[in-house]
Order: sequence, then structure tokens, then C-alpha cells
Amino acid sequence: MRGQSPTHFSMIRSLHLADLFTIVNGFCGVAALFQVMTFIATQERRHLYVAALLVPLAGFFDLMDGRVARWRHKASPMGRELDSLADVISFGVAPAGIAFATGLDSWLDQVILMYFVGCGLSRLARYNVTAEALASETGKIRYFEGTPIPTSIIPLALLMWGFYRGTLFPVRWLGVDFHLVALLFLLSGSLMISKTLRIPKP
Repeated sequence: MRGQSPTHFSMIRSLHLADLFTIVNGFCGVAALFQVMTFIATQERRHLYVAALLVPLAGFFDLMDGRVARWRHKASPMGRELDSLADVISFGVAPAGIAFATGLDSWLDQVILMYFVGCGLSRLARYNVTAEALASETGKIRYFEGTPIPTSIIPLALLMWGFYRGTLFPVRWLGVDFHLVALLFLLSGSLMISKTLRIPKP
């Protein structure tokens, strides 16, 4: 096709089966955001529950893309970048959007959620630029620095439990309104960017 460079076609050909699982991971995150927006428009709680369930579903596809890549011995720098982009959507932006929709919407809640997403972005960027340095002689990454971003499923699950029970533990401290549940996202983000916390990679 006229106007398409050889580099463009080589990029398409460089996609592997594992990358399709990664893309579906990203689709789950986008679908979760659509469900969040539908909940905000309709106030039908089922949409928020569906949004929350789509995040662990994204986690399943995130797990599978790594296993498929190892099974087929098809790992690439492009696949690693693609994985990070999908993870930011599914385990960063989507949980933050769900949290905002549940009621974590004070200005301090929002700052905490933005911090959480920023930590996720930083965590993934750091992993990508240090992956080679962290790899063993076989090329396998030996450990994670900080918690992986899919661990955001944990504060999300606790958030949805509070939402289901009808309380997100609102407090007022020094004249500032926020929710104690938001502190789970503050902790999650901080653990992601920790340089001292090292978790063996399976």
C-alpha cells in the first residue's frame, strides 16, 4: 500500500501470540472505564461491579501473556512496552476511575488517586529501563523492585467491599475531608515505587 513504510509492516509482523493476550488485557481496562462512565450516568450499581470484575480478568490475561511468551520462547522489547501500556490502563487508570465513581471524590481523595496512578506509571517505566540490568545470565528477570502494578487488585477489592457494605469510612482531619479507604491506594502506590522492597519474580 502506497504511503506505508517497511518499518510499519515489520512492526505489525513483530506481534506475537502473547501480545494478543496483552492487548485483551488493555481491552478489559478500557471496558472497565466504560462501565464506570455508565454507572456515573445511570447510578446502576451493577455497572460498577462489572467494572471491578474486569480488572482481575485483565490480571488473568496479564498472567497468561507471560506464560505464552515463555512457552513459545517469543519475548521482545515491543511486547514488554505493550504490556506496560496495557497495565497502566487496567491496573492504574481503571482502579482509580472505579474508586472515584464509588465516592472517593474529595480533592484529597483525588490527589491520592492521581499519586497512585503516577506511582504505577513510574513503576512500569523503571522496570522497562532496568529490565536488562536485573536479568540473570539466562535473561530471566530475577526480582521486582517494588510491588507489581497488578497488586492494585487488592485495594480495589477492599474498596468494593466497603462500597457494598455502604461505607468508605469518611473522615475529616484538620478541616480536610477524605476517605480512609483512599489510604489503601496511597499505600499501594508507595509500595510500587519502593527501591528497597524486592520481590522474587516467578
